[in-house]
Order: sequence, then C-alpha cells, then structure tokens
Amino acid sequence: MALPGLEQLKDHETIRTDAVSNEDAVVSINKLNLWYGNFKALYNNTVNIPKAKVTALIGASGCGKSTLLRNINRMNDLIPNVKITGELLYEGIDLYDKAIDPVEVRRRIGMIFQKPNPFPKTIFDNVVFSPRLYGYKGDLKALAEKSLRDAALWDEVKDKLNESGLGLSGGQQQRLCIARAMAQEPDVILMDEPTSALDPIATDRIEQLIHEIKDKYTVIIVTHNMQQAGRVSDRTVYMHLGHIIEEGPTEQIFTNPKHKITESYISGHFG
Repeated sequence: MALPGLEQLKDHETIRTDAVSNEDAVVSINKLNLWYGNFKALYNNTVNIPKAKVTALIGASGCGKSTLLRNINRMNDLIPNVKITGELLYEGIDLYDKAIDPVEVRRRIGMIFQKPNPFPKTIFDNVVFSPRLYGYKGDLKALAEKSLRDAALWDEVKDKLNESGLGLSGGQQQRLCIARAMAQEPDVILMDEPTSALDPIATDRIEQLIHEIKDKYTVIIVTHNMQQAGRVSDRTVYMHLGHIIEEGPTEQIFTNPKHKITESYISGHFG
C-alpha cells in the first residue's frame, strides 16, 4: 500500500480502542503540537496514559516517539527554538503552566535513556544523588538499598557500593540508572529505547524488571522492537509522521489493528 503523507494525515482522527478516560489517566496529552524551529514534529497528539500500566510508543524512526516522550517531563525545554502548543496534564495539573518548576516535574517523572549514563561516582552516590540534592531527610542507606532492590540489582552490588558505577556491565549500568530514577520516588518512569544498546541477556533482565515494577510505577517506553512492545506493554500507541494513528490494548493493536497503516507497520511492510 502507498503510505499516507502529511497532507493525507492532516484531518486524521486517532483510532482508539478501549480508550482510557481522563479520570483513569495519570498523564493526559491533548492536541499537542511541537516545532523544532520551522520543522513541525508533532501534530495534534491526544492520548491518555493509564496509571500503573506499561504503555509502549511504537513507529518507524523519526515518527515522533521520543519527542512525545520527552515532552512528558519537559526535557524538550532544554532544546533551543522549540515551540509547543496544546495541553499536557499530570494528575490534572498543567505541566507547562508558568508556575510549574520543570525540575520538580523531572523528579516526579523520571527518565531512562537509550544508553546507560551513570555518573562517574560510586554506586551508592549514583543512587542517592538526587535525594541528596533535594535535601532528603530520611536514611540514605535504606533508600539506596530499597531502590537497588526494586531495580533487581542489590544482590549483585551490595558488597561494592563504594566502587564506581562505571565499572558495571552495560545491563547493570542501565539497572543502576533505573535505581537512581526510583530513588527520586517518582510516579512515572519514561524509558527511551532502554535496551537498544544492550545484549539479549541484559535486555531480558530489563524486560523482566519492567514487569516487576509496573504495579508501583506508570511506565512509558519508546521501542523500535515490536516484539519487545508485545512482551512488556499493556497498551500501545502507534505513531506515523508525527501523528498518533491508533492506540489501544497491545494485544488488539498487534492482532487486530483498525487502521491499514498500523497493519502495514505491524506486519513488517515498512519501518
């Protein structure tokens, strides 16, 4: 099939199956548009992200997945010449209201990047970096242990907390970054292709971890790997050329997509 271009998508209405209500959403995105300078990257995106579930953002390279993800904790604020219109709510609060501190947004909405990025510090200091910065009044040792346990890393590092985090394997470094995010006690964890730089064994461990933590955290994951999206997510959002084409329960998106372009992507005809 010929893929629709931007003009054909201009008036596209997103197909929603078992749509998440505003009341059940922890993050609500409404008619969100984004420009990098003169280049428009997101078009009228609307989607609700449910609490304590894993939502996957999928689509071909350059479709806007990571851009949409970075909006949720205002990481795009750090890029020059970005313009955003529309509404992005977290627990009913407008994250782009002028009164909102973006640093506090990033504490409540943590982020894991494509490549592990531990600080050149000890394992312990990596985990407690943000709580220490924010003036955490509790027991930092207990917090570090809890975060490392939640990240399924404690048993591997409990005897070397004073060693550099850079000495860990790639998969361990990524779990250390997840522990560091958890130590901030966020409600939402964003993951931007968190296993693309890892080997299959480390990837499997991260995927197991996502299953283990989703009862405690809302997880939103960008992935190029459709098999991974099928394994880890409860809901899937399919994007094309900056538009959300279709969203719904992952099983439905993968076995009975409603839009022809979604079906074409899922079946491997492009992407």
